[in-house]
Amino acid sequence: MALSSTIWRLNLLSKPSVSHIQTTLRALKPFKPKLRPMCSLPISSSLNSSNFSTSKNPTFLEPQTRTPYPQDDLIVLGIETSCDDTAAAVVKSNGEILSQVVSSQADLLAQYGGVAPKMAEEAHLQVIDQVVKEALDKANLTEKDLSAIAVTIGPGLSLCLRVGVRKARKIAGSFNLPIIGVHHMEAHALVARLTERELQFPFMALLISGGHNVLILARDLGHYIQLGTTIDDAIGEAYDKIAKWLGLDLRRSGGPALEALAREGDAKSIKFSTPMKQHKDCNFSYAGLKTQVRLAIESKNINATIPVSSASSEDRRSRADIAASFQRVAVLHLEERCERAIEWALKIEPSVKHMVVSGGVASNQYVRAQLDQVVKKNNLQLVCPPPSLCTDNGVMVAWAGIENFCMGRFDPPPPADEPEDIEFDLRPRWPLGEEYAEGRSEARSMRTARIHPSLTSLVQASLQQQL
Repeated sequence: MALSSTIWRLNLLSKPSVSHIQTTLRALKPFKPKLRPMCSLPISSSLNSSNFSTSKNPTFLEPQTRTPYPQDDLIVLGIETSCDDTAAAVVKSNGEILSQVVSSQADLLAQYGGVAPKMAEEAHLQVIDQVVKEALDKANLTEKDLSAIAVTIGPGLSLCLRVGVRKARKIAGSFNLPIIGVHHMEAHALVARLTERELQFPFMALLISGGHNVLILARDLGHYIQLGTTIDDAIGEAYDKIAKWLGLDLRRSGGPALEALAREGDAKSIKFSTPMKQHKDCNFSYAGLKTQVRLAIESKNINATIPVSSASSEDRRSRADIAASFQRVAVLHLEERCERAIEWALKIEPSVKHMVVSGGVASNQYVRAQLDQVVKKNNLQLVCPPPSLCTDNGVMVAWAGIENFCMGRFDPPPPADEPEDIEFDLRPRWPLGEEYAEGRSEARSMRTARIHPSLTSLVQASLQQQL
C-alpha cells in the first residue's frame, strides 16, 4: 500500500503547532510529477514472524506489502545540513551515485572544541549554494534534469536544518519538483541498502555518531522498533570530548584522531568500568565513562594545551594508554548491548539475517572488527557502508528520498514565491521508532520535552487511515 502525501513531510508553520501529529498528518492534495517508469528497489522478504504481545509492547501494524510507486530511473538531489557538514549528492534510483560533495567545518570544530550551533549555521549559509551547484555540475546535470529533492528535516540542530530545508524548497519551488523530507537516522540505516543491494527487511541496525546511539529493528521502510538508545551522551560525543582533553588535533575530527592514538597504547593499562552493567537492557550511557577518563587524565597531569605532537615520549605513551583503554571499554559497552539486542530482535523477527552498523563512528575500524565478532557469533552478517557514506553525506539523504518517493511519501512542489521568513516544520528531536517495552530503562533521562512523534508512529497512523 503506497502512501500519498497525507504524510506530509515539510508542512509550513505560520504559527506554533498545537499538535505536532495533527499538523504532520494533515491531508495534502495528491501530486503526480512527470516522471519516468518502476523503482527497482529491494523488496521486503516475506514476513511470517509472530506479532508483538500487546500486553508488553505498543500495538503495531504488520509491515505492509510494498507496492512501489511506478517510477524508474529517478534522479534525486539530496541535501544534508543537520549538524556540522554541508553535503549534497545526486543519486539515481538504480543506485548509481552521480556526484557527492561535502564541505566540512573541521576548522570551526577545532576552534570551539565542538559544534557551536550559530557558527555552524553561518558556515552552512556561506557554502550551501556552492555545494549544491558543485553536486549538480559533477553530475553533469541541471535542476531541470532532477526528479525530486530530498532534504534532512530532523533530527539535528534547528538552525542548521533550516539552511538545508530553505535551499531545497527554493529549488523545488523554482523547478516544480516534489520534495521529500528525510529522517537523518533513517538515512543512515537505509544507505546500507544502496551499497548492499541484497539487504532486505527485516534487519537490525546500530546507528552511532556524535549525537546518536540507537539500536533498532527495521521491519520495513518507515517501520522501526527502538531496542535501545543513549540515556545521556552518545559514543561519538565521548570520543570527541576525550580527544580534546588529550590534546589531539580536532581538525581531522576527534574520533579518528583518538582511534589513531589508541593504536600506540595498551588497552588494558587502565581499568575503566563498563557502563550500565547492572541494567539488563539495550540502552547506552557514556557520561560516567567520560568522567572516569577525565579523572585518569588529571591523575597523569596531562596538559591538553600541549598538543600530543609536542608531548614527550612518556607523556605521549600515557595519552595513548588512556585512549586505548577508553576505546576498549567504550566499544565493549556497544558489544554487550548489541548481544542483548540481537536476542530481542530474533524473538520479534526470527528471519533477521543482517546487522547494519552506520553513522560516523562506524568508520572506526576497531569498532567494526569488534562488532563483526559479536554478529558472527550470533550467525548474522555485519553490513557497514564505506566510511565516506558513514559520516553525514548527501548520498544517504538522496537514497532515503528515493526509497520513500517510491512508496508515494513526498510533498508536492512548494510555491515558487515562498517568503524568505516562513517557518518550517523542522524536527530537531525526532525519534525513529517506537520503543520496545523491555528496552525502557529506569536510568533513562527525563529529557522528553518537545520531542516530535516518531517517524514510525506517523507512518503507522497514516496506514491506519487508509484501512
